[in-house]
Amino acid sequence: MRSTQKSTRAGLVGLAAAALILTSCAESERDGDAGDGGDGASGGTFVFAGSAEPVTLDPFFASDGESFRVARQIFEGLVGTEPGTADPAPLLATEWETGEDGLSYTFDLREDVTFHDGTAFDAEAVCSNFDRWYNMPESAQTDDLTYYYAALFRGFATGDRADSAIYDSCTADDELTATINLKEPFAGFISALSLPAFSMQSPSALEEFQDDGATNPKNSAYSTEHPTGTGPFMLDAWNRGQDVTLARYDDYWGDPAIVDEAVVVAIEDPKARADALRAGEIDGFDLVGPADIAPLEEEGFQIVNRDPFNVLYLGMNQQQKPLDDPQVRQAIAHALNIPEIISASMPEGTQPAIEFIPDSVMGYTDDVQTYEFDPELAKQMLADAGADGATIEFNYPTGVSRPYMPQPEDTFNVIRSQLEAVGLKIKPTADQWSPDYLEKIQGTSKHGLHLLGWTGDYNDTDNFLGVFFGAKSSEWGFDNPEIFDALREARGLPTPEEQEPLYEEINRLVMDYLPGVPLAHPVPSLAFGPDVSGYQQSPVQDEVWNVVSVG
Repeated sequence: MRSTQKSTRAGLVGLAAAALILTSCAESERDGDAGDGGDGASGGTFVFAGSAEPVTLDPFFASDGESFRVARQIFEGLVGTEPGTADPAPLLATEWETGEDGLSYTFDLREDVTFHDGTAFDAEAVCSNFDRWYNMPESAQTDDLTYYYAALFRGFATGDRADSAIYDSCTADDELTATINLKEPFAGFISALSLPAFSMQSPSALEEFQDDGATNPKNSAYSTEHPTGTGPFMLDAWNRGQDVTLARYDDYWGDPAIVDEAVVVAIEDPKARADALRAGEIDGFDLVGPADIAPLEEEGFQIVNRDPFNVLYLGMNQQQKPLDDPQVRQAIAHALNIPEIISASMPEGTQPAIEFIPDSVMGYTDDVQTYEFDPELAKQMLADAGADGATIEFNYPTGVSRPYMPQPEDTFNVIRSQLEAVGLKIKPTADQWSPDYLEKIQGTSKHGLHLLGWTGDYNDTDNFLGVFFGAKSSEWGFDNPEIFDALREARGLPTPEEQEPLYEEINRLVMDYLPGVPLAHPVPSLAFGPDVSGYQQSPVQDEVWNVVSVG
């Protein structure tokens, strides 16, 4: 997930245990023993602050992290994630079998699961959801409404992208067995189903309250008042502009929620979120500012670090000279002292990046071209390219803190000084994050160097490399058919085992070509009051609060 507009592998994420400062129920699965579920604490209210309120409560139409945060309490998909990792795990499907041709997936469904409206979750409900997505009206086939489905399933039953659609059909083989058929292999299919956008929703509630053909289906009665899933919480009230209140769903199939209710509030400023925690107005919050971490810990509050599943990079728009010159791009890479950049603007534990994916993602390899800090070599390369003393625009955002970019102004200032030290003249251009900065960087060629990044949505390499380099874009401004074709080929292979060597080669191609410089994998932090227990961090923010207790 990148922003409130769009966006949350094979390898294990190894730091989960170290991050679990809150321990009482952190190892719990959703289907553990029913009952009190905690260390004697029960009931009460858990108040959590995000940075914005959700855009919608229908996760199919959502692509922002705050909508997904609430959706994860109300809804569940066929596939979830292993606690503390980005790896797919059974959820509403207990197991699945993939056809040898990679075109069919048969899911065995969990028994005795009901939606919040009392209707049964079964194979017919699964097919109803898949068919709803595929048959979405053309009026809703826009990136603003159906970003994830269009990006991953490539098209719908109708519309301009119908010929590219990879979904074929769903059959209810019996009450608790459903088979999904695809038109072509999609190795990331199972991992992609862990996205909240593909949660199972009550067909009955959708029929009664939802109109997918409405002008704005995000604001329908279903999307604002009657979202109906199978999760441990159900919607009590959404007071627009104030809070979302969730009540415990007593008939939940797994561990029932320990608290009676959960309240989600929006506090935009990180400092204000920290102050609200100190004042006892909230029990926890996300995206702790690096400067607040040590003081909060000294005051007795708990800090939980997510395992980084992100990348921050310095982009280079090749539509702007001299960034179209590979020697100039290499010189810029050699001018950067990345440990100094991390030390000045990112939280403790942040790791330097050598490619555009974290090391927990399949296809990561140490065997890529690296560019050591060498300012003298950078000066020589700039001179050889005729770019010594060149003026380059450097765009950076203001008024924002993202998991992969906690303090962009500070990051900009360090990089600026390093580039000026090798003789480049920097023209700073600052814009508000949304909509100005994102629209300029992603929608126009009117930018040069720029800071941006990405937090992975689910465990699939294409969710990083395909997003960045899958096709020509305004952000990067280059046309490299070799990279584009290789990514297209990798995405269509039926198994991760077949994909891995190709993704390793793609990482080598990208770092040889050097469209930008990967900088770091920052550690996102959450903060909680001393009496909060059981919060399980997730690198893809698959954090469900049924095992959280307060007091």
